[in-house]
Amino acid sequence: MLVYPSGLDLSTSVLRLVRRELAAHRRRIGTRWRRLTCACQALLALAHLRCGHTFTPLAAGFDLGLATAHRYVCEVVEVLAVLAPSLHEGMTVAATKAFVILDGTLLPIDRIAAGRPFYSGTHKKHSMNVQVKVIWASPARPGAVHDIKAARAHGVIDALTAVSVPCRADKAYQGADGTVRGPYRGRWDKLSVGQQAVHRSHAQIRALGEQAMAALKSWRLLRKLRCSTNRITDIVRAVLALQLATSA
Repeated sequence: MLVYPSGLDLSTSVLRLVRRELAAHRRRIGTRWRRLTCACQALLALAHLRCGHTFTPLAAGFDLGLATAHRYVCEVVEVLAVLAPSLHEGMTVAATKAFVILDGTLLPIDRIAAGRPFYSGTHKKHSMNVQVKVIWASPARPGAVHDIKAARAHGVIDALTAVSVPCRADKAYQGADGTVRGPYRGRWDKLSVGQQAVHRSHAQIRALGEQAMAALKSWRLLRKLRCSTNRITDIVRAVLALQLATSA
């Protein structure tokens, strides 16, 4: 296999963060020797998360066995996933805000044998449903799960109501009650002038959430996941931790 030099559109501060956390992890578990230094292992994982490269070219590029490359990347993902904020931490931050935006996104996955629970009829693809606030991301659920059902299952709506934080969401959350507010029901041409104005204002606010979602998916691995569905929650949390670090 041929290899060539490449680059990542990330700052060195991100690499230093991952290297520091990985070094601390190695000290905790008492690692004596690895094929790669902490910096190289961090770079390997970042290439996987940011560019979505599969393990075969990564293993060749870093002169590793396929199983070793997979194990090294999974280790970094687990280390980073711990850094992602919990729902309680997210609510602590949300309580200081004027409002928050709640949205869900579907992460495409490879088709699997038990595909029915993972198939989204709306988007016509196999996927995982992740509920995202700018400051928190939920565990991944099968793509067939509706947004409002996923939000209730994760306790997001009750948590927002408990801290009395106004929340803006799209039509998928109609009927959520609490502090969650969505757009008016019905066709645009059937709404009053006042309702249309509120509708436009609501859409402008939710656009901020769409921008945050697009930034999250700049980590190209999330555009097509080819791993076990059991690993997706950790991957999303690892990416969120890195995204929060880059935007801090």
